[in-house]
Amino acid sequence: MIQKSWWKILSVVLMVYAFTAGFLIKVPHVGNLYESIRNLFFHVPMWFGMMVLFIVSVIYALKYLRNPTVKNDVYSVEYAKTGILFGVLGLITGAIWANYTWGEPWSNDPKQILAAIALLIYAAYFVLRNSIPDIDKRAKIGAVYNVFACAMLIPTLWIIPRLVESLHPGGQGVDGNPGMNGKDLDPTMRIVFWPAVIGWTLLAVWITTLKIRLSLIKEKKLANA
Repeated sequence: MIQKSWWKILSVVLMVYAFTAGFLIKVPHVGNLYESIRNLFFHVPMWFGMMVLFIVSVIYALKYLRNPTVKNDVYSVEYAKTGILFGVLGLITGAIWANYTWGEPWSNDPKQILAAIALLIYAAYFVLRNSIPDIDKRAKIGAVYNVFACAMLIPTLWIIPRLVESLHPGGQGVDGNPGMNGKDLDPTMRIVFWPAVIGWTLLAVWITTLKIRLSLIKEKKLANA
C-alpha cells in the first residue's frame, strides 16, 4: 500500500513544507515586490503543474488517436480539466500579486493576456466536446483539438512573451521580461521553490487520478445500463 502511495505521501510532505517555509523564511527584497515575493511559491508552481497536466493530456489524446479506447479519452479529458483548474488558480494568484506590485490586478500585460488566451483555447476544447452528441466523434475531434491546444501553449506562454516588454521581472528589457532566469532566485528561495513545484504538480496529478476513477466508474455504469 505504501509502495503505491509513496508519491501521494511525498506530495503532502512537500506541500506542508512549501506552505510552512513559504510563509516563514526570510525573503530578499527585490524591487517593489517586498513580502509579496512569497507568492512565487504558489503562483509559479501552479503554472508548472498546469503545463505538466496539459502535456500528459495531449499524450493520452495521441494515444486515443492510435488506439481509440474509453480509458484513453477519459485520461485525456480529466488531465485537461485539472490543467484548466490550475491555470485559473495561476491567473487568480497572479492577479492578486499584480494588485500589490503593479497597482491593479489586470494591467493588460502581455503575459497576462497570452495566458488568458491559452486558457480560453482550452475552454473551447470543452465547448467543442459538449457540442458533439456522438460519443466516438466527440472523442476523436476532441483529441485532434487537444493536440492543437497544446501546441498553442508554446507561442502563447513560451515564445511571444519573451519577445515583448513586460512588467514581469527577469530577463532583458527596460521594464523586465517574463522569462524567469534561475539566477534571479535567491538560494534560500530556491530550496522552497523547487519542492513547491514538485508538490503542486504531484497534487495536481493526485486530484486528476481521483477524477479519472470517478469518470471510469460512470462510464462503466452507462455501458451496463
